[in-house]
Amino acid sequence: MPARHVGPATIAGLVLVQGLMWMVSRPPGEGLTTYLGQFFGAEAVLLLSVALVLISMLPWVEAWFDGIDRAAIWHRRLAITGLVLLAPHIALASNPTATQLGGILAVTGVAGMVGLALWAILPRWQSVVPRPLRPLVLAARDAPGVTAFRRIFGGYERWRALHRTTGLFVAAGFIHGVLDGTAFGGSPLLYWSYLAVGAIGLGFYLYRELLARFFRSLHDYQVATVTEVEPRLVEIALHPLGRGVDFVPGQFAMVYLEAKDGWHRHPFTIASAPHDKNLRFTIKALGDYTSRLHELVEPGMPAVIGGPHGRFDHRRGTDRQIWIAGGVGVAPFLSWLRSLDGPLPYRVDFFYSAVGTPAFADEIRTIADRHDDLHAHIIDTSLEGRLTAERVLVDAGGNPGGLSAFMCGPAAMLSDFETQLRRAGVASRHIHREYFDWR
Repeated sequence: MPARHVGPATIAGLVLVQGLMWMVSRPPGEGLTTYLGQFFGAEAVLLLSVALVLISMLPWVEAWFDGIDRAAIWHRRLAITGLVLLAPHIALASNPTATQLGGILAVTGVAGMVGLALWAILPRWQSVVPRPLRPLVLAARDAPGVTAFRRIFGGYERWRALHRTTGLFVAAGFIHGVLDGTAFGGSPLLYWSYLAVGAIGLGFYLYRELLARFFRSLHDYQVATVTEVEPRLVEIALHPLGRGVDFVPGQFAMVYLEAKDGWHRHPFTIASAPHDKNLRFTIKALGDYTSRLHELVEPGMPAVIGGPHGRFDHRRGTDRQIWIAGGVGVAPFLSWLRSLDGPLPYRVDFFYSAVGTPAFADEIRTIADRHDDLHAHIIDTSLEGRLTAERVLVDAGGNPGGLSAFMCGPAAMLSDFETQLRRAGVASRHIHREYFDWR
């Protein structure tokens, strides 16, 4: 089984095993409707507990999901699915002898998790709202009261700080189940398995919030340069104060920067080579913090690097490879290219597209000219149109079945490429992508 499927398969197995346990362990006299409602609640607690495990960022989690970025994507998927399962739980479950505390905890847990989920989705609202309804959302967003609310509660740092309370809301829902679950009284198996699931999830949450800081690998750095490569694209170089971080080209790091307005934490892909004196990050203005990065950060300011993370590595590919970068998705490929020492052991066609003249185009061409098996295709989409999978396959040539694809860029672009490459015959196990849009 490919490494990327181990984690999801494990989750599916846990959901199935718990489902079978509930199927065969229904206590005598337990009403079917209420029992189904409590089953959905138990499955929701299972998924939310696993989501807490995934965000712990432990090395074995990264191994099971073939990258901490993939684990973060599954964290989001499980949290959303768990929230969806709460709907039938609320609709079907009932307990005439429910405790007052259990009811308060249930409302608190649901309200808190729904609020955090909406807050996480709002920055990406255009990807979930149908196009005809978007003008209405824009009008509502710019209303005076909403604007004031966004100013007070908006921003990545505020979102991240409140997102850390997720485990508290999961704990509220879990304790509600312990207090008010009618099925547990007649089935010790269901009761103890429910306790184990919740305790494990909350245990990992407490580890992440209280203990993880003492076990993380952290390295002290100082901002060396802040360079505006082009409008809305900044490169930051960090100089190590002591021993620097050891990384593999293509990995990303958790970057802690003390800016003019305080400390900020954000994952960024490393764009430099391991042998470079400074650690370099190429950062696109995509959010409130990154949009003002060139104003907030100056040379001499302290920084701390956590990690590295990620398994985006071209050495896992076949003898014929295509690399596809869109916009700031060029960052891991810059690290790969800057790290090249000697001839490539395989043929590579590197496709890099952006609106206007792509940043670092001259450097990429210079590196490609030094390697016979590296072919750079630099695309200005304002002149040549959008890069397509069809063009990539034609220019790369050969049988698609022997290709490996490595991609990094906007999520919609990569999803389209992944679909088209599979249809053309590129094996799913040979398609690799970096998820740099998680937070």
